[in-house]
Amino acid sequence: MSYAKYSLLFFLLIILSLLSLSLQSPNFISLLATPVAVCTVGGFFFFFSAHSSLVHYARKFYENLVPSYTVYEVECPDHSFRKFTDDGQYLISFSRNLQELIVYRPRWLSFSCKDEDCDNHDLPLKAKRFESFFTQLYCVPLASCNELICKDFFLYMESNKFGLFATSTAQVHDALAVGGAVQGVPSIEKITFHLLRLEDGFVLDEKVFCNDFVNLAHNMGVFLYDDLLAIVSLRYQIIHILQIRDSGNLVHVRAIGEFCREDDELFLNSNAQGMALSDKNKQQQLLGNHIDNNIHQAQPNPGNSFLSGIKQRLLSFMFRGLWNEETDDTLRVQKIRQKFYFHFQDYCDLIIWKVQFLDRHHLLIKFGSVDGGVSRHADTHPAFVAVYNMDTTEIVSFYQNSADELYMLFEQFCDHFYATSRNSMHMNFISSHSNNIHALEQLRSIKDKASSSSQFMKKMLSSLPFSCQSLSPSPYFDQSLFRFDDKLISATDRHKQSTDHPIKFILRRHPYSLRFKIKPGPEAGSMDGRAKKISWFLFHPVLPLALSVQQTLIMQPPLVNISVVNIHFRR
Repeated sequence: MSYAKYSLLFFLLIILSLLSLSLQSPNFISLLATPVAVCTVGGFFFFFSAHSSLVHYARKFYENLVPSYTVYEVECPDHSFRKFTDDGQYLISFSRNLQELIVYRPRWLSFSCKDEDCDNHDLPLKAKRFESFFTQLYCVPLASCNELICKDFFLYMESNKFGLFATSTAQVHDALAVGGAVQGVPSIEKITFHLLRLEDGFVLDEKVFCNDFVNLAHNMGVFLYDDLLAIVSLRYQIIHILQIRDSGNLVHVRAIGEFCREDDELFLNSNAQGMALSDKNKQQQLLGNHIDNNIHQAQPNPGNSFLSGIKQRLLSFMFRGLWNEETDDTLRVQKIRQKFYFHFQDYCDLIIWKVQFLDRHHLLIKFGSVDGGVSRHADTHPAFVAVYNMDTTEIVSFYQNSADELYMLFEQFCDHFYATSRNSMHMNFISSHSNNIHALEQLRSIKDKASSSSQFMKKMLSSLPFSCQSLSPSPYFDQSLFRFDDKLISATDRHKQSTDHPIKFILRRHPYSLRFKIKPGPEAGSMDGRAKKISWFLFHPVLPLALSVQQTLIMQPPLVNISVVNIHFRR
C-alpha cells in the first residue's frame, strides 16, 4: 500500500475513533467541542486533544499499524545516529569523527510496481537504501579542530524547533582545584553549547564554559523545561539558569550555588571589606602594644570561612527540621547532637550531582560525595535529594535516596518528576507506573522479589532526578498497548545487550497475540559467541518506523568494531 493511502486510512480511523467515543458519551457535544490540535508528519495527519482520553483511545489503532517489514544491513552513511526529535520532524546524526552535525527529514518509501499483488514482491534494490527513507537537509560543522561533538547530548525545543548541542575538549582527570573548584572533579578546558535553528542549521547563539566540568552524557548535566535551561557545573558547584528567547538568544537569568540571591555577593563583599578594615586596625593596635603578630596570622581568612549559599540553606533546613521534631529541650539537644553535629562534616562535604526542573519555580537537586559525582557507578554511593524554591531561595524538602516517603511519592506521582514542557504534546503519553496499571504491576512484582526492600528503593530512586528528554514517546512503547522484554528494548535512551533472537511485541488486549517483531543486527545472526554485541533503537514518535543499530566488538585480536543498521517500517 502506498504512503498516500496509509495517510488517508489513518486519517479516517482517527475521525471514526473520535466520533465513536463521542457518541458513547452522554455529553458528546462537549467532547466534540474539545480543542484539538492537528500535526502532520510526512503527509500523515495526527490529532492531539486537550481531552487526553481521546488521544489514548485513538492510539489503540497503533495495535494494527505496526512495523511489518525489515530492511537488513541497509546501505547508509557512516554516521552516529542520535535520535528523532520528539515531534518526528528531524533525525539527528553526527559524522563519525564527531566534527559535523547532519540532519535528515524522515520520508516514506515509494517505488513503482507493475503487478497487481505488489505487497508480496520483494523491494527493489534502490528502495533498500537509507536515502529512500530519509532526505538530508544539511550538514553543519560544529566542533573545532581540538573539540569533539558530544554524541550522547542533544535537547530539542519543540515550540521553536531549536536544537541544543554540545562540543568539548578532552577531560583532564588530575586537574588542580583552583579558584574555588572541587578537588577530585575533572576539568575540561572548553565546553561550548550551540543553539541551532533545525529548519536550516543556522547557529543562533553559543555559551562557553572554560576550565569547568559539565556531565554531558545522556543529558545528565543539563535540563530543559519550557524556555528555561539549567546547566550544572560540577567543578564549581554552580547551577546556571539560562533562558532561551524566541529570538534564539541564550540569556543568563541567575546562578545558584555560592550565592542564592542576586545581592548576596554584594552584601558579602561589603561585609568582607568591613571585616578587613577592622582586622587592620586590630593589627596596628597589637603591634603598638608589642604583641606577637603570629596571633593575627592564625586567624581564618574571612573570604574562605563561609559555606556556599545553597549549602547553608540545606544545613539550616536540616537543623530546623530536627529542632521542631522535639518539644523537650533535653531530647532536642540529644537528637541534634546525634543526627546533625555527628554528621556535620559529611553534610558539608556534599556536592551537587544532578538537577532537574519540577516546574518554573522549583528544582530537584541531588547531593552526594565527590567520588559518586564523577563515578559511572553512582548508584552505589549514598545520596540525598532536595527540593529548592528558586524564588524564595529556600529548601522545601530533603530526603535520603532510600527514604520510604520519597519512594511513595515516586511510585504514586512518577509523572510529576518527568516535568515535560507544556508545549510538548508528544511527551505527555509516556507509560509510567503512576499512569499505567501494567507498569505498576511490573514494578511491584520486582519489589516483591527483591531480597532487601531498602536496597530496592535505593535502586529505584537512584534515577532521580530524571535526565531530560531521555524517553521515546513512540506508541509502540505504550505498555497499555504492547508487552515486550524491557531488558532488551525500552523507551529509555540507553544501549541494550543485543540478542540474535527477534524482540517480540505482544498485544495487551485480546487475542494477546504476537503483533510484530524487531530484530537488530544481520538477518542470519552472528555465529561468533565471543563477540560483544550491543544495540540501540530509534523509534519515530508517530510513524510505524524505527532504526535499529547493532555494534559488534570482536574481542579476538585484532579488535574489530562492526555496525549494522536495520530499518523497520510498515509496508
